[in-house]
Amino acid sequence: MKTTDSIANTIDRLPNGYVFTYTDFVNEVNKKEAVVKALNRMVAAGKLSKLSKGKYYKPEKTVFGDLQPNQREIVKDLLEVDRKIVGYLTGFSIYNQLGLTTQVSNTIEIGKNEIRPNFKRGKYNISFIRQKNTITKDTVPFLQILDAIRNIRKIPDTWISSACMRFIAIFKDLTEKDRSTLVRLSQKYPPATRALLGAIFEEIGDNSFSNLLQKSLNPITKYKLSGANKALSTTEKWNIV
Repeated sequence: MKTTDSIANTIDRLPNGYVFTYTDFVNEVNKKEAVVKALNRMVAAGKLSKLSKGKYYKPEKTVFGDLQPNQREIVKDLLEVDRKIVGYLTGFSIYNQLGLTTQVSNTIEIGKNEIRPNFKRGKYNISFIRQKNTITKDTVPFLQILDAIRNIRKIPDTWISSACMRFIAIFKDLTEKDRSTLVRLSQKYPPATRALLGAIFEEIGDNSFSNLLQKSLNPITKYKLSGANKALSTTEKWNIV
């Protein structure tokens, strides 16, 4: 079978928006140059789109134009290596997913234990934050919440008071085990994050976890979060001003 035919058959089986490189075809065609040329010809013919150097995807075509892959697909090689979770999405995409903002961004932020320099991939800016906790499939949802609390002042198109109200709604749906995990992971976050976390727990009547968090804080340190007192009734107790 010709190189182009072999590649075309494989791509036909791929879902729209799936990001791949020439290395995905080494089992079918063990000739790098031939594969790259075939892929580039398919890009020129409009059958494929190029995300960045060496990265391609089969676009989903709509009346409004071709759709970009979702953000996880775009950076999946930075999130998992040999089936091991090494990073997770955070930042704007998660603020949106958590219902904290309606805005989207062309910056994709990734949490990792070992960060690397920022770079561009297609139209996206890829940036990194250091995560001190162990990153696993189970901890990622809680790390995303804690990142959002830590960066509450940076969430676009919202007020701190509105974000606090949204966190209250999110926390009410968490199980006791989930809340315990949040508290445990928060110990490696800045004190301001733990203070706001404790105030939210206290607001929903969960004093057992709020007491644990208060013991981890310096009683004389103050945390500037203007507007939090409009949603939380105990900000003064938590030195949130």
